[in-house]
Amino acid sequence: MDVVMLSRIQFGLAAGVHFIFPSLTLGLTLLVLLLEYKFYKTNDELLKTVSSFFIKMLGLVFALGVATGIVLEFSFGTNWAEYSRMVGDIFGAPLAAEGIFAFFLESVFLGVLLFARNKISKKMYFVSAFLVFFGAHLSGLWIIIANSWMQTPAGFAIEGGRAVLTDFFAAALNPSTLVRYAHVIIAGWISGSLFAAGVAAWYLIKQQHTKEAQTILKTAIIIFCIMSLVQFVSGHIHSVQVTNLQPEKMATFEALWQTQQGAPMSIIGIPVESEKKTYFEIKIPKLLSLLAYFDPDALVKGRDAFPDDELPPVLLPYFSYHIMIGLGSLFALISFIAIVLLLTKKLLTAKWFWYVLVVAIPLPIIANEFGWIAAEVGRQPWAVYKVLKTVDAVSTIVPATY
Repeated sequence: MDVVMLSRIQFGLAAGVHFIFPSLTLGLTLLVLLLEYKFYKTNDELLKTVSSFFIKMLGLVFALGVATGIVLEFSFGTNWAEYSRMVGDIFGAPLAAEGIFAFFLESVFLGVLLFARNKISKKMYFVSAFLVFFGAHLSGLWIIIANSWMQTPAGFAIEGGRAVLTDFFAAALNPSTLVRYAHVIIAGWISGSLFAAGVAAWYLIKQQHTKEAQTILKTAIIIFCIMSLVQFVSGHIHSVQVTNLQPEKMATFEALWQTQQGAPMSIIGIPVESEKKTYFEIKIPKLLSLLAYFDPDALVKGRDAFPDDELPPVLLPYFSYHIMIGLGSLFALISFIAIVLLLTKKLLTAKWFWYVLVVAIPLPIIANEFGWIAAEVGRQPWAVYKVLKTVDAVSTIVPATY
């Protein structure tokens, strides 16, 4: 393996480990905010106990996110020095803003939540919960701005071999920022809510802290059900955006080898890039054209419409994309079952469903990871789409001699 592939593997592993924690943070901050709001309104001590439990968990998740994030940030210098040199003035701005405006806000008021429950008023404590929620989501926005600029760059010019910012708002609100932000935030809410529901289900199975577990299960499962269904809308909008702005990526996701009208949607198969063929494929005729352009006979570009040296590999993005969609469909099924159990008032007695929730705890994290793999590998061979290739972004390695 060459230095480019080794750099990608190392950075990918670091990013994959780090991404576990921000997604959980987003979901847990929403949960804590809702619990603190209900406690503020009702003064129910049970809600206070449950919220305090998840605040401690949030503190641990946040600390792990910070630790893994520091490793990731240094990797831009160790692995991608040429990238930093060319586009660092643009890419670094949202990262700096994330630290100044979001990270400190979130960390300061998380400290208040952890250590000042009995030292400030109930109203101020609720405000602190809101600021932690706001800080976490603001942090996510800045990170998505940076990453979306890599996917759909805008608001810049190349001067002297470097990318120079010419329009901050065009760069920050580039064509994919808001769509991708919504998709990631909802994914975080799904991750945090199913995590909390699984923890509650575990306590119910063990018959420990049952009142607290019942309270959190009902709250978390409602969040999970709503967000799992909303994510289908978000995902569809995102896929339409990808089809229009990064058509070779969507062609890769669907293993669409030939440009065609009435393009089918691939459900599953085994794509073989060297043969430009998908074996054992199950597909739905014309569905890709319908979903992408709202016209079953619309023309969809295949991989044959692009130069070979500007195409991503097929196998990893294809399976990552379809695993993500498959898990999203599973979440919708779990949500449907949960809604039925809620309406029939059986959620707190359906022990078999509690086991389902416990087993499902890691699934949103897995879906998130595969979604990011699809997005990032699907952008290859570009580090910044149509601006800088990955092979040109890697650090120059000086050989060790003695």
